[in-house]
Amino acid sequence: MGKNKNNNQLFLSFCLNPDFHFDGQDVDEHPILLLRAHPISQIPWLINGLFFLFFLFFLNFFLSKYLKFYQMIFINFFGLSLIFSYLCFNFFHWFFNVGIITNKRILDIDFYGLVYKETTIITLDKVEDITAKVGGFFSSFFDYGSIFIQTAATETNLEFINIPKPQQAAKIINQLLKR
Repeated sequence: MGKNKNNNQLFLSFCLNPDFHFDGQDVDEHPILLLRAHPISQIPWLINGLFFLFFLFFLNFFLSKYLKFYQMIFINFFGLSLIFSYLCFNFFHWFFNVGIITNKRILDIDFYGLVYKETTIITLDKVEDITAKVGGFFSSFFDYGSIFIQTAATETNLEFINIPKPQQAAKIINQLLKR
């Protein structure tokens, strides 16, 4: 848990000692780890977006024989806006769904759609068990998996899905619990 700083923290999935502040942060609290899904786990929606773009491109060749120019323009603008919306929504879903581990607590921030946000906060003293799971060929090869944090019986459990270096993140949380 050294004081290593990452240079470009904006798009990192595993950011140790990030330099940012979040809503509701205490004065004597500082983030130790910022987690979001591994970029390799985002490839399916990127491939879907490319597939939709190619489909729209080839659709232009077939429909241009039967439709007028202004109808083709409308179909292209409508199709591109749908594809762009799909890509933007999935990017925002990846970028804003984060886990923040601080010296006092663990936060799980999830955005569902553009207008609904769910924040789960637990203090470090409520953590009962931490489980890191890596399963499958791609998960093992690219070193990503999930962390499940179990709390006291009446508290909410936290899950960080498809994060990079799950064993290292669990080790960092365990070190914080020993303090």
